[in-house]
Amino acid sequence: MTAIVFGTGLTYFLYEKFYVEKQKEILIMQGEELRGYYYKAANKEEFKKRVQWTDKASDAKVIFTEDPMLLSAGIPYDESADNNLITFEERQQLLAGKRVIFIREHPRFHQDILAVTIPLLAKNQLTGALFLYMPLADIYEPFRSIRIVLAISLFLLLTIVVWLGLKMTNRLIKPLKEMESISQKMSQGDFSKRIQVDQSDEVGNLAASFNILASSLETVDQKRREFLQNVSHELRTPLSYMKGYAEAILDGVAGDKKAVERYVSIIHNETDRMQRLVHDLLDLAQLEDDSYPMRDEPLPIAQLITDVADRFDLAASQKEIQLVQNLDDDLIVNGDSDRLEQVVSNLLDNAIRYTPNGKSIAVTLKREGASAVLMIHDSGPGIPKEDLPKVVERFYRVDRARTRKEGGTGLGLAIVYQIVKKHQGLLNIESAEGSGTTVVVKLPLYKE
Repeated sequence: MTAIVFGTGLTYFLYEKFYVEKQKEILIMQGEELRGYYYKAANKEEFKKRVQWTDKASDAKVIFTEDPMLLSAGIPYDESADNNLITFEERQQLLAGKRVIFIREHPRFHQDILAVTIPLLAKNQLTGALFLYMPLADIYEPFRSIRIVLAISLFLLLTIVVWLGLKMTNRLIKPLKEMESISQKMSQGDFSKRIQVDQSDEVGNLAASFNILASSLETVDQKRREFLQNVSHELRTPLSYMKGYAEAILDGVAGDKKAVERYVSIIHNETDRMQRLVHDLLDLAQLEDDSYPMRDEPLPIAQLITDVADRFDLAASQKEIQLVQNLDDDLIVNGDSDRLEQVVSNLLDNAIRYTPNGKSIAVTLKREGASAVLMIHDSGPGIPKEDLPKVVERFYRVDRARTRKEGGTGLGLAIVYQIVKKHQGLLNIESAEGSGTTVVVKLPLYKE
């Protein structure tokens, strides 16, 4: 902006300066030509005719006088003391044979003029003078249109610059103000607001990132609310059972000893379920933390599966369920043995829980490329297709009433998913209603 104004002003100044200087040079040249003719002319009448002709042919006014003192007012024979045009110092310059050049107001016409006075000498004596002048208004007249064009151009340029500046400022400030307003609402728990992004520069990228952050926070907040609702719901039922049966015992409503024992057994079972729920919640919270340490050691995965399956022999035999194992004993994986045991344990627990009495569960371990693939197939009722993507979420149950009756916390598959993820593995669940469920876990093989 400063450069534009400076450039325009400089153009105006240089044009005016050079144009005025050019007119000054023309006046000097005309005066010198007339002085040369003065010395060559046959007589004064001939010289006066040349002066008159120059006066008419030139834009400047030309005056010849044989008495330089008469130039006091700029026009011969006007001897008013108040109309002195040439100062005393300037008359001294003429007497010394020097030109006098000045720009000042004409005392009679009251307008600024550019004037050149040429001394005429004879035998080193001042015998006359030539006075050439022109009004500055005539000099500036050709420049007037240029000044108007420059002024209009400068005005338009300033208008465009201001408009662009305001537009760019608004383009920068508007998203920032929206961010400030939305961040205040976010601090109050409202994560639903978004910034309208209609630009692809740095501010637009910042606004888009802000929207992503808001979406993430909204998701986290929604999951937090769901989590609290689910936890409160999961705890409410066993607590209400425990409180009700405890009050019945304290009030003597239980009756005989067998009823009391049954009530105490229910309280004990509900306490166990709450303990498992709290334990699973702590496990899941640790596993979802990126900083949670996970051991990395070579493990014979087939032996780990066999050891876990042995612990479920009793539970399987109580339901007359046969565990059919087909394991590749040569497969070694990198991982945390405790956490991988938890994966196999949770999957077998689910499989036994949902497999009807007298059916079988197939446990298969095989190599696929650079991965060890564990597949556990049960003979249960299966999972509806629409529920498959959600079964690894916290507290998600396909049949809530039956799962609670079976004693599950709704967190087993969520824990499995987090453990497999931390081992850079993949978890996939294949199922259809009435056809059982197959859980597939892929883990990278050990590399030396």
